[in-house]
Amino acid sequence: MKFLEDILAINSVSGDELSVSQFILNIISERKSNWKVTPNVFFGENFHNCILLKFGNPRTAVFAHMDTIGFMTRYENQLITVGGPELIDGTFLVGNDSLGPVRCKLIVDDDHIYHDFPRAIDRGTYLSFEQNIRIDNQFIQGAYLDNRLGLYNAIEICQTLEDGWVVFTTYEEHGGGSMPFLLDFIMKEGPVKQALISDITWVTSGVVHNGGVAISIRDKFIPRRTFINKVIALAKKSGIDYQLEVEDAGGSDGREIQFSRHLIDWCFVGAPEDNVHSPNEKVALHDLECMIEMYQYLMAHL
Repeated sequence: MKFLEDILAINSVSGDELSVSQFILNIISERKSNWKVTPNVFFGENFHNCILLKFGNPRTAVFAHMDTIGFMTRYENQLITVGGPELIDGTFLVGNDSLGPVRCKLIVDDDHIYHDFPRAIDRGTYLSFEQNIRIDNQFIQGAYLDNRLGLYNAIEICQTLEDGWVVFTTYEEHGGGSMPFLLDFIMKEGPVKQALISDITWVTSGVVHNGGVAISIRDKFIPRRTFINKVIALAKKSGIDYQLEVEDAGGSDGREIQFSRHLIDWCFVGAPEDNVHSPNEKVALHDLECMIEMYQYLMAHL
């Protein structure tokens, strides 16, 4: 949980993922010698802020996005959204500009949003929800569980993974963009035919807290059913709690896999959360544990 609390405290609105990327690289450097297999690590300016870990002879790739939704300052005290944050009047936002730390309230006025900081904030400054992490025996609650829990899961996979890719992506919350390059690189360096999306989904009428990890049959996009059936069959054998999701909205890095020039099967597998894209996202610890266990099982058996 120390790692999770630390990574939840880092701001990384889409387009500004450098800090969280550096944090993950430090974690990899500290831990990789204790992993079952030491991966090849690909990062640096040629990859922008993305990170790829190649373990053994990959069959499957796991993708987890590092960015979050948020806000950007415009002119005067105007704000514009990055991704799709919930617009809750009075919510505290934080960030930094050339004059120092910023803490202000979000003001929602019809179709326009503003901040109430007493001075002008530098144009183009990123602002994020102020973090307030709450953990009890059943739930974790705070801002940006989407997709900090997906990153946490991806790092946990690395402990036991023998063959596979673990990939940390950028821009997912605001239209994507890094995946085409990453897929091309993977298919040259260590080709795969299947992928799992380590991300967080929604609590709905059919997907509930404490029901286990959600396996998505579809969201706005529809992955190939042959692969989905394979994942579900393995989930049944695993004995790990899971629930099936069927939605007609939402998307993930899986969308870019499906739209790519590569025939790679994909499936979204993630814990469900309530209060999506708000400062109070809420996930059951049981569902997070099921997510981690399911990924370890699937990566060993796919």
